[in-house]
Amino acid sequence: MLKENSKAPNFKLLSTSKETYSLKDSLGKYIVIYFYPKDDTPGCTIETNDFNKLLSKFKKLECEIYGISKDNIKSHDKFRDKYKVKFDLLADEEIKVLKKYKVWEKKKFMGREFMGINRTTFLIDKKGKIIKIWENVKVKDHAQEVLDILKESSQKK
Repeated sequence: MLKENSKAPNFKLLSTSKETYSLKDSLGKYIVIYFYPKDDTPGCTIETNDFNKLLSKFKKLECEIYGISKDNIKSHDKFRDKYKVKFDLLADEEIKVLKKYKVWEKKKFMGREFMGINRTTFLIDKKGKIIKIWENVKVKDHAQEVLDILKESSQKK
């Protein structure tokens, strides 16, 4: 498991902006990366919409938001367009970043075991260090909680 106060692993992924996004591109800003299981499913939609609603508040604190799942760009584009998501979604079809961030793990559902994404959010500081990790995220009010921690962190600096 990644630890708070450790360096966030760098990565490159295809983005809904049609460019390859690298974590290094965001150094100098705060970054929220949230890993979610699947586009256009109930929990993921609530989480994404909540981050989207609060986006201007995150931006005021010099923070970028990125959602990552193993869905492809086509799926991300549909999801983004349907809900008018104003930040980039990143496609990790090869599950490399999911494994790097230790969010790809064995899950159980209705007696079945399978590999899947553990809904996890990382708040990263301007130097690329992990400020806070939320595991097994409950989507209700999660985006607001991340914003509150970001406010605290940005005031300490």
